[in-house]
Amino acid sequence: MDARVEAVIDLMHQSGGIQFSMCDLSRRVNLSSTRLRQLFKRDTGLSPLQYLRDLRIKEAERLLRLTFLSVKEVACLTASKDVSHFVRDFKKQYGVTPSEFRTRNHASRKLA
Repeated sequence: MDARVEAVIDLMHQSGGIQFSMCDLSRRVNLSSTRLRQLFKRDTGLSPLQYLRDLRIKEAERLLRLTFLSVKEVACLTASKDVSHFVRDFKKQYGVTPSEFRTRNHASRKLA
């Protein structure tokens, strides 16, 4: 994997809830946005923004499973633009809304 792609991935993992644009990311590794997209796609199969969105959705899933934070709080902590975008992206990834996911997950833990 290209070292610059690894640097961008590390930055994404360490960023918490920071929003990044392609310009921000590409500047950090001294590449044009187009070249970063090409390298990132080649090495990961995803664009940088798709990778970041997936990373945030996985973090949201973890927070919904392990905390009692509200859906709105989880959306905020995962740097979603707004709750409706968050719910749409989460449902696209997991097939259920965040509330449904939490209900099912908590119900299955009680049965175990």
